[in-house]
Amino acid sequence: MAIYEILQVGDEVLRQKCLPVKEINDTVRELLDDMAETMYRADGVGLAAPQIGITKRMIVVDVGEGLVELINPELVNGRGRQIDDEGCLSVVGVTGPVERYKTVMVKGLDRNGKGILIKAHGLFARALQHEMDHLDGILFIDKVKK
Repeated sequence: MAIYEILQVGDEVLRQKCLPVKEINDTVRELLDDMAETMYRADGVGLAAPQIGITKRMIVVDVGEGLVELINPELVNGRGRQIDDEGCLSVVGVTGPVERYKTVMVKGLDRNGKGILIKAHGLFARALQHEMDHLDGILFIDKVKK
């Protein structure tokens, strides 16, 4: 497995809208492994492909309940509101309060191309939304409550 450098705010790749993954193959699975290893090495709870310079719609998240890998994730619905401080591996040393859905339903594909549906709340819901924002070129600092 490879550990990638995590891009920092100011890098134009972080502001690009990512493209869907069209074919799930060994290269995609290896990238998911590398993303997870990179996230764990950086002591993060989530990582999106653009954070390592790859403009594909892929995220990994682990808030302490086990690794979740999602390819082409989409928000199905969100309920409730929560405001809490967020940080980001691409915006080192900065945190701020961000409003997010408290509970979300997210669909996507797993590493084998099988459709999955995840219901998440609390920190897990926040992490999913944060990483999915990266896929559209949105950073948490764009949403910080003033």
